[in-house]
Amino acid sequence: MLVGAAEDVAKQQDPDFAKLEMDKARLAGLDSIRLTQTWTTGQTALGPNDEMILTNAISAAQFTGLRVVLSLYPFGSSVTPLTDQDRADFAAFAVDVAMRYPLVRDFIIGNEPNLNRFWLPQFAPDGSDAAAPAYLQFLATTYDALKLARPHSTLYGGALAPRGVDKPDTGRDTHSPTAFIADLGTAYRASGRQVPVMDAFAFHPYPETSATGPALAHPAGTSIGLADYPKLVTLLGTAFDGTAQRGQTLPILYDEFGIETQIPPAKAALYSGTEPATTKPVDEATQAAMLTQAMQMTFCQPTVLGLMLFHVQDEPTLGAWQSGEFYVDGSPKTSLGRVRLAAAGVHRGIAATCPGLRLTPKVVISAAMLDRRGVNVSLTCSLDCSYTLSLDGRLLRGTAVGRVQKSIVFKGRPAPGRHRVTARTVALVNAGPPSVASASFRSY
Repeated sequence: MLVGAAEDVAKQQDPDFAKLEMDKARLAGLDSIRLTQTWTTGQTALGPNDEMILTNAISAAQFTGLRVVLSLYPFGSSVTPLTDQDRADFAAFAVDVAMRYPLVRDFIIGNEPNLNRFWLPQFAPDGSDAAAPAYLQFLATTYDALKLARPHSTLYGGALAPRGVDKPDTGRDTHSPTAFIADLGTAYRASGRQVPVMDAFAFHPYPETSATGPALAHPAGTSIGLADYPKLVTLLGTAFDGTAQRGQTLPILYDEFGIETQIPPAKAALYSGTEPATTKPVDEATQAAMLTQAMQMTFCQPTVLGLMLFHVQDEPTLGAWQSGEFYVDGSPKTSLGRVRLAAAGVHRGIAATCPGLRLTPKVVISAAMLDRRGVNVSLTCSLDCSYTLSLDGRLLRGTAVGRVQKSIVFKGRPAPGRHRVTARTVALVNAGPPSVASASFRSY
């Protein structure tokens, strides 16, 4: 499972600054970064300035070892692509971006199309949903073009906001994700399409306020948060199961989730504006606890690919987001260490004990060779594991930390000839079937 960040601060003209910002993501224990690139009417290719700053950010991320997820979407509702020409232009733009960055394989198409800020109209004159059917056309056109150009890329649809009103003529028309997913499925079935429109589903499971935290479920409502994973999977299944588009088994990426913190007096001069009363920021210890809880919950959700924290570094305007693990001046918050530790738990497969989740670590024996001590075996598990090594009927047992190479020695020199070392490993937490690897060596 990915634990990353939704963060654009590295989109800068100075490549060294971009690298510094990506280093912060690594310091927070993160393994991926979601960057955004917007489109406007008539655009069919990335502009030169956008190319420069996006290239700096992507290059810095890849240099730092972060997986890049690129979100492509219309700049705002004023440029909603509603005509065939607009959809074709956006698809050409998406292909142009994808071809410039061949090492980027993950593309989110659209952003919160269930909100009037990013997509209009939300409703037709008769009060029916206009946004979901139009977004489906947009998504299908882009999917077909990108898959033709980059067939092995992963395209994410949705990127939905967690709440909406579902009432027309409010002045700020929005749809709940519950209604939008259902209407998207209805539109897909009515289209008669025989191929998918997305390989995975993106979603923004923000809580109602930062003080609410990730554990609040909405069993009787239309909102969807992290605790509503079963409802989200059921909605996707109802919408798409039985068609060419995966439903219940569709992979999910939570590409935005944030908890804002209170700004201590010593840092107040770095920020401007006023914090909205609805935000309810929390202290840094609470942020760390909530982000840890969010990672643990996500870890236990079988079809979820990852969780992207919004942000790595605070935004300077209090009306925006102060949800980073670093202040706006780049100094770390006290939550940084706990966030890093929680991310490491996810990567090592020990974040939580999950009913029904069964993990199998990948195991690699990178070397088995003679040295002065005996037979030295270098073993790496993808997750924290227990292992049993066998060599000529001898067994050695122990545990290994995930992603960390471990050296294990069978003492003594074996008889001349070819020998084989076999490793059998089992995950330490949520253990599933074992994995086996072997390597041979010659003794002289």
